[in-house]
Amino acid sequence: MLLHVVAFRLDTDSHQHTPWHSLAPQTRLLCILLSVFAIALTPNGRWWTWAIYGIGIWGLILVSQATLVALLKRVAVEFAFVVVVLLGTLFRGGGTVIWSWGYLQITTVGLTVLGSVTLKVLLSLLILNVLILTTSIPDLLQAFIALRMPPLLVAIMASMYRYLGVLITEFNTMRQAAIARNLMANNSATRLVLGHIIGSLFIRTYERGERIYQAMLARGYRGLSTTETLPPLRKWDFLALIFTGILVICGQIFYLN
Repeated sequence: MLLHVVAFRLDTDSHQHTPWHSLAPQTRLLCILLSVFAIALTPNGRWWTWAIYGIGIWGLILVSQATLVALLKRVAVEFAFVVVVLLGTLFRGGGTVIWSWGYLQITTVGLTVLGSVTLKVLLSLLILNVLILTTSIPDLLQAFIALRMPPLLVAIMASMYRYLGVLITEFNTMRQAAIARNLMANNSATRLVLGHIIGSLFIRTYERGERIYQAMLARGYRGLSTTETLPPLRKWDFLALIFTGILVICGQIFYLN
């Protein structure tokens, strides 16, 4: 396989048997990319357009049988990283002033931008995480190659996934060692130990990553991903692409009107 990592799994629902899983990986990737671009490029304040896209995403979640708890947990963690950026859009000028305090003002335009960007982020994160949950990482990387993405970029993504597993393994090992030595008995000690763990984690993962890379070279790795045969496109793949296009167009009709 292109990539074989057993330290952790992102694609926890990739082995189910649903109409979504029967599609070729490149078809799933194209459908998701079309939807994300349609969501992101819709101007602010087009609530009905995003409502249609939200209904489509909910239907995809039901059809793909993605684990809802795992999906929401991942979206919540990822959304936390963009909350600060989203709050910055709230104080955009223009429109009627609703609240002010010194130089800070909340206007109708700011609320519209905040709501629009929040919906864009949430819908995009939902549909992207559905793809990751239901498509194995090797198939996803091969789909990128099939869609003519530069092989070097695919190799970089494969290495990132591999070394992320190394990072998680090393952190868990060091944490278990600290717990076994009773070094994390209280909150202050835990913070101190975690600080030391994070400080030394880079050195340990760098050394482990170098050994993995040398082992890959010894097994014939030359910096580019090997290509494998993906399932051929069938009529269901074309129907899925057509349905995605129709959904995107239906959402844009409300925007154009």
